[in-house]
Amino acid sequence: MKQYQTITLEIENDIAVLRLDRPDRMNALSTQMRAEITDAVRFAPQEGARVVVLTGNGKAFCSGQDLSDSGTAAALDLERVLRDEYVPMLKAISECPVPTISAVNGPAAGAGANLALVADVVIATESAYFLQAFTRIGLIPDAGGTFWLPRQMGAAKAMGAALFAEPISAREADQWGMIWEAVPDAEFDTHWRARAEHLAKGPTAAYRNLKQAIRGSWENGLDAQLDLEARLQGECGNSRDFKEGVVAFQEKRTAKFEGR
Repeated sequence: MKQYQTITLEIENDIAVLRLDRPDRMNALSTQMRAEITDAVRFAPQEGARVVVLTGNGKAFCSGQDLSDSGTAAALDLERVLRDEYVPMLKAISECPVPTISAVNGPAAGAGANLALVADVVIATESAYFLQAFTRIGLIPDAGGTFWLPRQMGAAKAMGAALFAEPISAREADQWGMIWEAVPDAEFDTHWRARAEHLAKGPTAAYRNLKQAIRGSWENGLDAQLDLEARLQGECGNSRDFKEGVVAFQEKRTAKFEGR
């Protein structure tokens, strides 16, 4: 298993758990951490992982950009950092061939909030919150925030969240459609693991096509989307998992998907 300095990666029972591991910095994103996240997300499916979970060590999920990463905040070339470091990381997660879960164990602020939102499913503990902190320091939401927020919570909520830079509780995020679900703190670890186990046992190839179809719908018209659906469904229909699913349905038993 690969060893990293700013994250940890464990793969067991087809589940990869990637933990941001700078608890003394509230898991702030450094250049090295972004590179390691990108590498780990790409590496895990190659090692047989059928779901990838991102979470944090310590009390925070991620506090966002480490503004001391280049010595001083003024020394940061933000455009270069976004293009060269954030884009590969965000695309690695978004385009991951297996389902991804953000298990938000605590505060997610700035780029850390938007790192969480790029995953396919976001599960947060009820004590967590999301904060688009950018305007507090004279910036706009980045790390995909201007893309994800209006799609997940609507333009009005997204604009308010960005302009006012006020914390959004996990419960509010759940109610607004920003995340999949908020769960009680005491149940959080057990719950996200159960969700990950469910996906790890599922039809992985169908999940990959499902992700492509839903993300494609944001850009497609109806005709293009129906064409994409038909092509991807045709691929699913030729899979071993589809055959197993039909037989299991007829035999009234749980399907044993291989992910192919």
